[in-house]
Amino acid sequence: MSETRANVMDRAGKLVERTIARNLKGLDFLTMPPAKVGLTPKEVLYERGTLRLYHYLPQADELYRVPILLVMATTNKAYVFDLAPGQSMVEYLLKEGFDVYVIDWEPPLPEERGLSLADYTQDFIPTCVQMVIDDSGEPDLSIVGYCMGGVLSLIYAASHTDGPLKNLACLTTPVNWAEMGLTRIWSDEKHFDVDRLVDTLGVIPQDFVQASFEMLRPAQKSASQIRVWEKMWDDEFVKSYRAFDRWGNETLPLAGEYFRDTTKELMWANKLYKGNLVVNGKSAKLSDITVPIMAAMAEHDHIVAYDASKPLLELVGSEDKEEIVLKGGHVSLIAGPNAVRRMWPKLAEWLGERSV
Repeated sequence: MSETRANVMDRAGKLVERTIARNLKGLDFLTMPPAKVGLTPKEVLYERGTLRLYHYLPQADELYRVPILLVMATTNKAYVFDLAPGQSMVEYLLKEGFDVYVIDWEPPLPEERGLSLADYTQDFIPTCVQMVIDDSGEPDLSIVGYCMGGVLSLIYAASHTDGPLKNLACLTTPVNWAEMGLTRIWSDEKHFDVDRLVDTLGVIPQDFVQASFEMLRPAQKSASQIRVWEKMWDDEFVKSYRAFDRWGNETLPLAGEYFRDTTKELMWANKLYKGNLVVNGKSAKLSDITVPIMAAMAEHDHIVAYDASKPLLELVGSEDKEEIVLKGGHVSLIAGPNAVRRMWPKLAEWLGERSV
């Protein structure tokens, strides 16, 4: 049998095996319970209303002195930092010797409709920062903010320049909201009546928030479903898909006043970028941030474009600052294969050098 024919036969055999496996496993896929996520051991350190603060149990014999506080975006659950063993940024940081805390969010209740941008940046984050300081016994901490969590972290840092913050890392964080692409177009003040929406609903529904993400790439969900069917034979791929799919489907509703504030102050007036943002009477100028700062961006981010994130390092007053641009998208930057190989090691290295 010629080598070419042998190769063809081998490929045909694999195709048959995968087709059989795809059909057998497809039945299991349809009846599986939701993927198990967020399995790294942790304890609830503090909870109040929509706010949750978790402390992950250390996994290294020796710890860096400076603890880390991860700040999640208000639109999603924080278990994207801890999807599954081997696919968990939290697990990676713990094994590298960091003491890790995470701010997570629950859906705001109707009585929390009045939560504002000030509540998140002048109450929730400062409270959690103090909790971390008290629990760890250390005088300072590093903050790592993802997407809107990065925005909240920046506003906190800019308005608490005398606080215990030692290092700040912002992952896929928008700064210039004029460069937010379709999101900016759809929320244009000429057409979008945010006051009517908030005054009518109080809490912005989960369906509204999720649809706003899905409209950025209307075919993505269908394409992902086709892809997972094609790869149904691949257990690791299916495992990862199910975890990501659960996270994507558990988008959170938003407190109405917070949504109104972010739309008017950030999206429309672009005050964080322009340097005239005032929150609860406190100035939040990025130029007042002087701590070491890292900005991580994804080349193919369809939610926060590179041009929306890029100005950050130009605007802060820090001397120690670093930008990294990696292949991947908005979520895969922190939880995909490239995150495991590139972003997590880079983040751990950057923080490690500044956490002694």
